[in-house]
Amino acid sequence: MKTIGIVGGMSWESSAEYFRLINEDVKSRLGPLHSADLVMYSMDFHLAAQLEQEERWQELSVILIDAVTRLEKAGVDFVIMASNTAHRVAAIVQRSISIQLLHIADVTAEEIVKTGNSTVGLLGTRFIMEEDFYKERFRAKGLNIVIPERSARDYIHNVIFNELCAGKLILDSKQKIQSMILDLQKMGASAVVLACTELPLLIRVEDTPVRLFDTMAIHVNKAVTRALEE
Repeated sequence: MKTIGIVGGMSWESSAEYFRLINEDVKSRLGPLHSADLVMYSMDFHLAAQLEQEERWQELSVILIDAVTRLEKAGVDFVIMASNTAHRVAAIVQRSISIQLLHIADVTAEEIVKTGNSTVGLLGTRFIMEEDFYKERFRAKGLNIVIPERSARDYIHNVIFNELCAGKLILDSKQKIQSMILDLQKMGASAVVLACTELPLLIRVEDTPVRLFDTMAIHVNKAVTRALEE
């Protein structure tokens, strides 16, 4: 089994779920006493969140490169960043390290294409929804993207940073996001991507009739598959 490196703490709420899901997946594939060979570096999210909100991407990349470098020294075979927004600087990080960074948008796009969906709604931070760094990965796979209206984008961005990253699961926020998912379907999306690793903590597949793609679950599945490859 290859050793998975995880850059976590962005936020720890979703990082804890990454740890659980990876080990559950390994157990289901190999047997009840098996668990993942992994190393997690969990950062203090306060500074990273501030850099993201202020769009100080170069400074964020320095922090992430340092985190991955620590994982490299610990002997991991490849690395995942347990955050969609952190992939804003994934290209910079990849150029600065010697191991593979398993990109969350790439593995998600590949999974969507397999299902035959061609137009998907995108929910995440405003950086994910508005900038091209994430969407261009989907477009490269032939996917069309639909995003919510500006007010909805602002709302979900604030829910992510002020509620979900702080461990607050609020019913009213859940209901409003469920409504956004239906709106994206009306705008032509045949499925919706939860492109924030905190969103699956609030919204689950059974919470909406619209097909959902959970980027965290997909990322975990691909990481375990990579770890178990010969």
